[in-house]
Amino acid sequence: MKKILLTLFISFFCLSANAQGKFQFLGNNTDKQSINFKLINNLIVIPLEINGQELSFILDTGVNKTILFNLSERDSVGLNNIRKVYIRGLGSGEPVEALLSRGNNFRIKNISGSNQHLYVILKDAFDISAKMGTTIHGIIGYDLLKDVVVKINYVNKRIEFYNPKTYKYNTCKKCETLPLEFHRNKPYVNVEVQVDTITNKMLPVKLLIDTGGSDALWMFEGTKEELQTPKKFFKDIIGEGFSGTIYGNRSRIKKIAMGKFELKEPTASFLDSSSTFNARQFKERNGSIGGEILKRFKVWIDYPNKQLVLKKNASLNKGFYYNMSGLHIVYDGQELIKEKAITRFTDSYNSSSNTTNSKTISFINSFFYRFKPKYKIDKIVENSPAFKSGLMIGDIIKKVNGRAAHEYHLNEIIEMFHTKPNRKIKIEVERNGIRLKYEFKLEQRI
Repeated sequence: MKKILLTLFISFFCLSANAQGKFQFLGNNTDKQSINFKLINNLIVIPLEINGQELSFILDTGVNKTILFNLSERDSVGLNNIRKVYIRGLGSGEPVEALLSRGNNFRIKNISGSNQHLYVILKDAFDISAKMGTTIHGIIGYDLLKDVVVKINYVNKRIEFYNPKTYKYNTCKKCETLPLEFHRNKPYVNVEVQVDTITNKMLPVKLLIDTGGSDALWMFEGTKEELQTPKKFFKDIIGEGFSGTIYGNRSRIKKIAMGKFELKEPTASFLDSSSTFNARQFKERNGSIGGEILKRFKVWIDYPNKQLVLKKNASLNKGFYYNMSGLHIVYDGQELIKEKAITRFTDSYNSSSNTTNSKTISFINSFFYRFKPKYKIDKIVENSPAFKSGLMIGDIIKKVNGRAAHEYHLNEIIEMFHTKPNRKIKIEVERNGIRLKYEFKLEQRI
């Protein structure tokens, strides 16, 4: 997370700033607002209006500041009261330059927040839109969530925002309520994990609730003596942060217990101290829970009352998979594609009044060109099935399993790599103007 080639988790230098305004419910309905969201690689993408311009933002409990990435002229937003700052995230790179803008107006449907702070990345080397295959303008977390109760239905892809002053929970015997603890405005829960497969010892851990992370679990190796990478693992690209690529040991643990809910054999990425230096400033933290686990529940995130409520859905006991291809594919702009213009008409000659006897005839009378999305290989995990097949970084994807690449959304290709082991993948690529065909099977290495 990020079931994803992308995982978002950002930490910041402490910056002094004036108090922000609160989000308030407007109009006749001051108790509830509902919106649909897009679920891309386990990440929640919502519409957020900033200073009158509607943009697409990731709803991310793992961030305590609202971030805006570089915008095109078409998406330009007027900013107020600006000064330069620096932001550091996961990865081993240098801090990135940003602008802090105060006094902005945010709005989600009829929920409005005035005098909001906004951090604008000046050089978006991260390029989150390319990695997700759709335009992403930014990330919002604490600034919104501190003023509302949020109910997330991952199955229906719908979010309901409630006014915490009037919202009352219904009695729910099938739900589990977990207290939230906050550190630097980020939410943590105390749960238990079983890492050791030899003994049945359950280890208490404190994990960040991270809707902006696509993986099931991140574990910070060495934060507890027993918290070490299991014997069966492989080196993998875990995600991307503002400060560089994040690497770790991808493995599985025996189970995680979140109150009365137990999830067996979830994937877990064990990260060392070099990739998580900033995150480890909170000494009690042992890792994070991401979208691959959260999407198995109906989730209430309640910052005002400091609690997380979970109700399982039908996917609770489904298997945990990961990118078993080794390919990390990104959006690479558009290309002109030649398409056939097909004309169809119905031939009812000699047919009875029963229209089922009519025949539809199609023929091609012309061709036309359209701009379609183009995808390329951005990274390949060493010794993965794709690596062994001969695919290379920079290859342009032309076909996947016999279907033109531009007919897929990037998320559909990524999901294909997260299906069950031994699935055959056929890929046709263009390299230096030459078409090449490759084939491999998804391989479960843990």
